[in-house]
Amino acid sequence: MYPLLLLLSIFTFKNNADNALCNQTNTAFITGEKIKYTIFYNVIGLYVNAGKTDFTIHSSNWNGAEAFTFSANGKSNIRYDWIFKVRDKYESIVDSKTLLPYQFTREINEGSFHHKETLLFNQKNKTVNNEIDVYKTADCTYDVLSAIYAARNFNYKNSVINDKIYLNFFLDKELYPSYFKFLGREIITTRYGKFKAIKLAPLLVKGSMFEGGEKMTIWVTDDENHIPVRIQTPIIVGNIKVDMVGFENLRYPLSALIELTGNEN
Repeated sequence: MYPLLLLLSIFTFKNNADNALCNQTNTAFITGEKIKYTIFYNVIGLYVNAGKTDFTIHSSNWNGAEAFTFSANGKSNIRYDWIFKVRDKYESIVDSKTLLPYQFTREINEGSFHHKETLLFNQKNKTVNNEIDVYKTADCTYDVLSAIYAARNFNYKNSVINDKIYLNFFLDKELYPSYFKFLGREIITTRYGKFKAIKLAPLLVKGSMFEGGEKMTIWVTDDENHIPVRIQTPIIVGNIKVDMVGFENLRYPLSALIELTGNEN
């Protein structure tokens, strides 16, 4: 059920000089990292395995400059492909120092809908262009994929309940302003394990899948990795829950993990 759309919608922000996410120095991840998620859909009181998605990081370059390539691939559970087949791919090439994007590509294959798009970002001129048009952006404009990795580098050490962290991202010919809110720390048990977690609520843009507002909740590890381990939200019909089920090559030991549950699948 739209596996990548869900995960890539978790960060939709607005720029604010007092608490903005901008030009983040990477301290959270390394090349070779891979994180796997399973997406569960609930419409009649029972969560079913609706799809999977994975996020990977590779080293690359852009016009001679060192860069990261972030990739996200999602697909629906093959048992439900006859209802609605999803095979989505997203890729973002970013500056290795600022994590701001040079290029964003997405290839969407959802049911009978197919769409491919490439965006080129000019951070200096505050513009982005596709194959046809040029659009105005703003300082520190991300795409939806680079925004996730930039947000992982935010330092929550001095955050207090209801603090908002702001950021801009560009998608579908629009510059979107929003934020995510810090809701504190708690222990959460997922399909993978029990974690010490930071609890966040992003402000979602209203669309065909989400109602908008702060109804989504995200739990990220309360350690230096800051990887999302659970995302939960209502959608137009039913509810979605996303759990981290596997990882490779994290930058730091997963110290937020208290114990394994033994139920990763």
